[in-house]
Amino acid sequence: MAMQFKKALVTGGAGFIGSHIAEKLLECGIETVVLDDLSVGHRRNVPERAHLMIGDVCDAKAVCEALADVDIVFHLAARVSIRDSFRGFTEDVRTNVMGTVNLLKCMEGSKAKKLIYSSSMATYGDAKYLPIDEKHPLEPSSPYGISKLSSEKYVLCFSRHIGIDSVILRYFNTYGKRQTFTPYVGVITIFIQKLRGGEELPIFGDGTQIRDFVSVDDVAEANILAMGYRGPFRIFNIGTGTGTTIDSLAHILKGLMNKNCRIQYLPLQPGEPSSSVADITLAKTELGFTPRLKVEEKLRDVIEWNMKETDRE
Repeated sequence: MAMQFKKALVTGGAGFIGSHIAEKLLECGIETVVLDDLSVGHRRNVPERAHLMIGDVCDAKAVCEALADVDIVFHLAARVSIRDSFRGFTEDVRTNVMGTVNLLKCMEGSKAKKLIYSSSMATYGDAKYLPIDEKHPLEPSSPYGISKLSSEKYVLCFSRHIGIDSVILRYFNTYGKRQTFTPYVGVITIFIQKLRGGEELPIFGDGTQIRDFVSVDDVAEANILAMGYRGPFRIFNIGTGTGTTIDSLAHILKGLMNKNCRIQYLPLQPGEPSSSVADITLAKTELGFTPRLKVEEKLRDVIEWNMKETDRE
């Protein structure tokens, strides 16, 4: 697989998931370029052997320069908050949709022959049934979900038009090291930071909502597997197939961190699905994807990393 591609571009490669993919690519012996405007990502996330180019995915000149001699692209540059997308939906459209269209346009005529696009379970909206397979109705309930679904459509259409192979990966709730702490993204990171400060844990809803928490290491591995995929399917769910309630997660973290903070139940937020668990049958059979890390087994590592990162800041 590593021999098929010599040089990769990772847009958003200074961010949470992108930096892990860049690491995996370098381990495969693939020269790696990272394009990131550092609005959310950090220089320190970029592997030493990767070449960082600071630029906006909506800037055609920057993207074309980053594509020089690249034969595969991993597109992760995006605004990723469901909750915040209601306030900043124009920014979502600019980065998530127009950024994707700009990248596709720049890929036309380049040496790049494959695109792996990072999408989201937000494209499904509220679950009509669980687990959610790739045939589930696509009814996004947030501007973020709409922007990711729109981008998927552009990827599928333009890849045929410009003659490149494309694979779309719909991530479920990804967690792990380097996840930026914000009030809107990554409930595990939010809970860890709140517990460390002795604060109440905010849960939007009654806590019975189910989430499919998938490790960023498994997500990065799915991207590596997608490099070699040449089959008929173009869209894959990437999760674990196992659900965890938000209440359960809160109590597990409280126990691991030896904290007895109260839980504060708040009104449900618009756009967030009540429950979501991935059906990963297609990814297993077609990509050979098997998640190796269960959330309970990985939480200690994530807690330790968050502690060290907060101390450093």
